Formats: sequence, structure tokens, C-alpha cells
Amino acid sequence: MAINEKKWWKESVVYQIYPRSFCDSNKDGIGDLGGILKKLDYLEELGVDIIWLSPIYQSPNDDNGYDISDYRSILKEFGTMDEFDRLLEEAHKKGMRLIMDLVVNHTSDEHEWFIQSKKDKTNPYRDYYIWKEGKGNQPPNNWGSWFGGSAWEYDENTDMYYLHIFSKKQPDLNWENKKVRQEVYEMMRWWLDKGIDGFRMDVISLISKNLAFPDGEKGDGLYGNLTPYCAHGPRVHEFLREMNQEVLSKYEIMTVGEAACVTLEEARKYAGYDRKELDTVFWFEHMELCSGEYGKWTDEAPKLTELKKVFDKWESGLEGTAWNTLFWSNHDQPRVVSRFGNDGKYRELSAKMLATCLHMMKGIPYIYQGEELGMTNAGFTSLEQYRDIESINAYHENVEQRGLEPEKMMCYLQKVSRDNARTPMQWNDSENAGFTEGTPWIEVNSNYKEINAERELAESKSVFHYYKRLIELRHNMEIIVYGSFEMIMKENEQIFAYKRSLDGQTLYVFCNFTEENVICNEIPKNGKVLISNYTERHSEKLRPYEAVVYEVREESF
Repeated sequence: MAINEKKWWKESVVYQIYPRSFCDSNKDGIGDLGGILKKLDYLEELGVDIIWLSPIYQSPNDDNGYDISDYRSILKEFGTMDEFDRLLEEAHKKGMRLIMDLVVNHTSDEHEWFIQSKKDKTNPYRDYYIWKEGKGNQPPNNWGSWFGGSAWEYDENTDMYYLHIFSKKQPDLNWENKKVRQEVYEMMRWWLDKGIDGFRMDVISLISKNLAFPDGEKGDGLYGNLTPYCAHGPRVHEFLREMNQEVLSKYEIMTVGEAACVTLEEARKYAGYDRKELDTVFWFEHMELCSGEYGKWTDEAPKLTELKKVFDKWESGLEGTAWNTLFWSNHDQPRVVSRFGNDGKYRELSAKMLATCLHMMKGIPYIYQGEELGMTNAGFTSLEQYRDIESINAYHENVEQRGLEPEKMMCYLQKVSRDNARTPMQWNDSENAGFTEGTPWIEVNSNYKEINAERELAESKSVFHYYKRLIELRHNMEIIVYGSFEMIMKENEQIFAYKRSLDGQTLYVFCNFTEENVICNEIPKNGKVLISNYTERHSEKLRPYEAVVYEVREESF
């Protein structure tokens, strides 16, 4: 596939739905398929092309659905398979496609495969998972789980340990076993034959492990780092090529892989045009700029020059070899306006600025539910308000075992906890933000009376309508999809600026990431304003959190 070969998914905007927090139709406090169905008109109004559903499969919900106990059943809290079929049909009628979350690095420990696997060492399903002998009365190695504690769980019944990169209720599948791979492929075909339009593949870069299982480097932590031995393992590309050959290539779909710890070099392998693996991958370097002593747990903000350097690296580095993905937030990340913008006085302006910055770049933009409203971090003040297993475990580990002050850890949770993105969608100013008539599974953000969809739909200059305009521009202007990308003003610590070029047309994008007035000498004198988050344009100045895009055509020179 050539770099600018036209594909429907390249020209699309994706909207991610976290079903548990989107809309509750049966008053039990949990979002469901019926709620999503009710809000399809809203998504149609916004103009998105693809809906990505976070997991809706049967699950005990230890990790909010990313621990699947039955891949071919719908979680009862979310509804029925008939409701899913109707949702898929109605989305297609409205011209929207639907992609599913594929979680196949691990299952739930309540999946029938694992129940069988635990029974004894000779069970036919034993080798579906990764079992190892301990070292004396210790685990097989020193690996630490990404959710805290050891990555190995002891099973008294068979006197062995199983691997879990995440929760102990999420045992890792053994992809070395061909039967496991065939089971996964058969399940994928089952969903694709239903008519879904592709997959977002959860932590797909972790499916191949280093079979020597060496100890990891400990650093300052309590456990060894498993990442070098589980991410981008020795057979991961072989497995994905096999998946592509047996399943993906048979359907007109799109795929995006969540590639934890991915480098540019690895991304070119996963999504390279000539590789026959995946269409695109998610990379996370911009999300990890402030990681430090406690991993992701920090309240620091990145330098703008560092943020620009990362985007420039990926935009330039994938050019000619793979298609890029663009996102500011998802179910695992805090709200973008609280992380990179200003969620106080300049919330609306900074939300629009951040949207402009992302949506004018080259690649597929992803909108996480509520981002189009400028929703903010949760503002929780006590640990009891949190529901996320990662956040709760990290609090206990860092405070009780590593000596971090409780107040400091609470600040970190307020800044980067996954629950910041998981508070209910704010539909209106009625009780519980119109999300449910019951008791919500997690508290609604207290600012829902000011920030909600009903209010923004009614206001023509709202964040919602700004996102809608950005999507319309992408649909109508080939340059936004296929034009080349060039970062400008690289060393400026206040302005994020770049240009896009195609067939004698150039777009200049300027985004002020500060609450100050900033001089910008690069603004083209002969440019026409395509979109801006301020009503009127001043000349050489960018006002607080101002974003402006200029269009310049060759004949203008």
C-alpha cells in the first residue's frame, strides 16, 4: 500500500465509548448498549465515522471488562446480544462503522479455559496459559505486575505459578500454543461475520514473551521490570502476520493495536504498509513524558518543546511507511483539558485549542467520550471515591510500602488516575448529569451543571460545535487527511506550530499552550483563516490558548 493510497479508515474520525460510563437505559447506575443506542443521533450530529466500543463481553469486572470470561457473550449489565445486533445495524444505517475491543493477551481467571487449566497439570487446557515451577518457595522470577505486586500467582492445587502482567484475575494466555491462537482467530471471525468493522487490540504488543523468563532489573522498585521480556517479544510479529493471513486479510476492516512501550522502529513493523500485520498502532510517548521515580504517578506537566519533539518524531518517522494515530485521551488516560490545557478560566478555549492541534495533524484522530464537551478530571478527594484497580493498588504500594506521603499520592491520582476519564458522561444538568436515574457506579463530576451535552448542543460556539467543525473540515479537505506534515517553531516553548501541504495548498496551524499573549512572527501575511477558537483574529499575537489555522494557496504568492 502506498503512503497516500486512499482508504476509508484513513479518512475517518473515531469516537471511543466506555460503555459503563456512557449512558444508562435501565436505571441500574451502569451504562449499557441501550444507552448507546439512544445516543446514536448525538454521535451522528457530531459527525464521527467510527465508534470504538471498550469491552462489552461477559466479565467479572476486576479490571472493568478487560478481564473477559466469555468472548461470545455480552456482559449482562450491558444488555443482550440482540441489543448489540440492533446497535450494529442502526450504526450502519447512520453511516457509522463499529469496531470492538479485542483483549487476547489474557483472559479472566473465570474463563472456562482457565478453570480447566487450573484443574491439573495434564488437563488439555493446561498449556493455554503460562505456568512455571517456583524457585523454592519463591515465584519463578522477580517480575512485578503492572498493577502492583508480583506478576506470578501461586496455585496450591498444582504447586505452580501462573503469569499475570496485570491483575491476578487476568492470567496471560500462552500464544506459543497454536491451539490458543486458533481459538482466538475463530472468535475473531465470529465477530467479523456478524458485520463489525474491525478491532482495537488491547496490549497486543505483549502476546509474545521471552521464554527464558529472566529476572528483571529492580531499580528502586520492589520487583523486577518485566517490560523488556514481554513487550515486542521474539514472535509477536510472526503471530500478527499469521493473524492477518488467517483472519484480518479476509475482511474489509480496520485494525489498531495498543502497542505498550512501542518504539518508532517497532511501530513501523506492526503497521508498515508492506508488513501485512496491522493497519495502525497506538503509541504513548506523549503520555509518558513526565514518568519518573513512581512511574506514571506524578503531577508534573511536560515541557512544550518535549511534547512537540515527540509528535514531530512520530509524524515524520511514520511518513512513507505507516499511517499515524492521534489521541489526547482514552479510558486509561486523564482528561486532556486537565492534563495539557487549563480546566479553570480557560477551559473552553484550551479544549478547542487542543482539539485544533490534534485534528489538523496527519493520522486518524480519536475522540474519547466527553472530550468533545471539554470534560475535566474528576476532582476526587478521597481514595474511597476511586474504583480503578490500578489506582487503588498504586496508592497502597506507594504509600504503605514505598513511603510516599498520602497527600502527594492523592495529588498524583487527581492528576493521572484512569478514573478521571471514567466518570459518567455529562448529558444534561439534571441529577447524575442525565447519565442514570439510579445510583451511578462511580460518582459524576460535580461540574456537570456547567459542562454537559444539552447545554453545548444549544450553544453554537461551544466545544461540541467546534469539534463538529473540525470533523467537517477533515471530511471536506483532502489536505488534512493526505497532506505532508512539517513542524515549525520547534524551539518555541509556548507555541505548537506546524504546516500541512498538498498540491499547491498549505495550512499553517498555530496553537498557544499558555495563558499569556504571545508574539508569533510566523503567521502568513496572505493567509485566510480556516478555523479559530477566537471570534476575531489579531495580527501577530496569539492570545491565551488561542488556536488558528491559515490556508495559503500557491496563487497567493
